[in-house]
Amino acid sequence: MILPREFYNNETQLVAVSLLGKRLVRTINDMTLSGIIQETEAYGHHDDPDSHAHNGRTNRNSPMFEEVGRVYVYFIYGMHYCFNVVCRAPDVMAGAVLVRSIKPERGISHMMANRKRDTVVGLSDGPAKLTQSLHITTEQNNEDLTTYGIIHIEDTDITPQIIMRKSRVGVKSTIDWNFSCSF
Repeated sequence: MILPREFYNNETQLVAVSLLGKRLVRTINDMTLSGIIQETEAYGHHDDPDSHAHNGRTNRNSPMFEEVGRVYVYFIYGMHYCFNVVCRAPDVMAGAVLVRSIKPERGISHMMANRKRDTVVGLSDGPAKLTQSLHITTEQNNEDLTTYGIIHIEDTDITPQIIMRKSRVGVKSTIDWNFSCSF
């Protein structure tokens, strides 16, 4: 079952934890690629200095201010894409969760070809690796995750056994909004 829009209508930290163990599905030309979400990071609004939304709305970050349950993809370091899920509490103007890592599940050979790799080890265990393996670019920016389109997130019966919390990766603040799991 695809996660409904209400799932994303919550605090970014809660959504980040709740996404662990869910299935990220990408459809390309009737081919399905998917993986189980293993690591996420929450980003808030004006109270979060590391959030793209911290200084207000721009063309780049506009999906963070729009309807929850949509995709926010941005280009970073002039070479990589990052995949985010737009979510926030009803009283907050902007927010998103960066999906940092998935455990490959379906379409693995195509994911390896997308990354020009011959092994599943390290295939999608980082934000850029994830977007490369699933062929996610800014073309998917603002897509609706709550319908069966080219990208969506499904519920599963997978329950993370251990959830780890630490500081977000590669940012200035030491806010512990990075979440990862094992199952």
